[in-house]
Amino acid sequence: MLVLVAPGQGAQKPGFLTPWLDLPGVTERLTWWSAVSGLDLIHYGTKADEEEIRDTAVAQPLLVAAGLASAHALFSEGAESHRDGLGASAGHSVGEITAAAVAGVLTDEAAMVLVRRRGLAMAEAAAQAETGMAAVLGGEQDDVVAHLTKLGLTPANVNGAGQIVAAGTAEQLAALAEDKPEGVRRVVPLKVAGAFHTDHMAPAVSALQTLMEGAPVADPRLPYVSNRDGQVVTSGSEVAQRLVAQVSNPVRWDLCMETFQKLGATAIIEVAPGGTLVGIAKRALPGVKTLALKTPDDLEAARALIAEHAVPVAATPAE
Repeated sequence: MLVLVAPGQGAQKPGFLTPWLDLPGVTERLTWWSAVSGLDLIHYGTKADEEEIRDTAVAQPLLVAAGLASAHALFSEGAESHRDGLGASAGHSVGEITAAAVAGVLTDEAAMVLVRRRGLAMAEAAAQAETGMAAVLGGEQDDVVAHLTKLGLTPANVNGAGQIVAAGTAEQLAALAEDKPEGVRRVVPLKVAGAFHTDHMAPAVSALQTLMEGAPVADPRLPYVSNRDGQVVTSGSEVAQRLVAQVSNPVRWDLCMETFQKLGATAIIEVAPGGTLVGIAKRALPGVKTLALKTPDDLEAARALIAEHAVPVAATPAE
């Protein structure tokens, strides 16, 4: 059973979209999505520097566009649609929007409208206070979470495989650097604009709730695994509600991976700019084959993996 996953913010690198533009239809799609989102995605994906694409309002639409473009490219040969053969889809943080589009909950255009507003709203919320995030590597999960709570921090991303991302104020993060949880190897500050997936993002939630009231949504055409609790969500309206609430709630990627196991996953492909999630899966899901779409050179190997592991959606084991 094949799972398609989409990365979150921080996966982008300067120029990472450049090789994808050589594929048929990619430039045209990105031009259209640029018009839809009001953002020059081709410029930001090919010519912009690291500082420009670190901007939350830019990074999020860029990541969703890259994920969708690579998904279309991956399934363009021998499949009626890019959903054929998938057993499940999931995304990490903003990657949930990519996954929702792959699952048919959102159209590509609706996904780009949503992610552009999400990025702007989260950037606006982050500007209200000096907050940030740091990766906590190592330690027992329960011990780390308890220590973060004691310091007033939120375990914003519980990624599994010994990785938790803490979020909070600059003062709280400084305290964490001085007082690491027992067993933790490193605390690595992340280059993000604010404390995402915490109460600091409440203003962004309000803005997105208003937007999503009029968004066209459909029920998922394949199992959609939610960041909130790792559950498979079968209602399009519930997926939409979760996409909004997720902005200020922790990402439980560890629970998503547990669900992949329950569904019988045998392979995971991470759409562009892939690498982060398959890295976690290699540690947390031994025996599951993984592949990251970093450039179009990875497409042939990915299609071979699909041929080996994809099954009709109807044959996917129930949870």
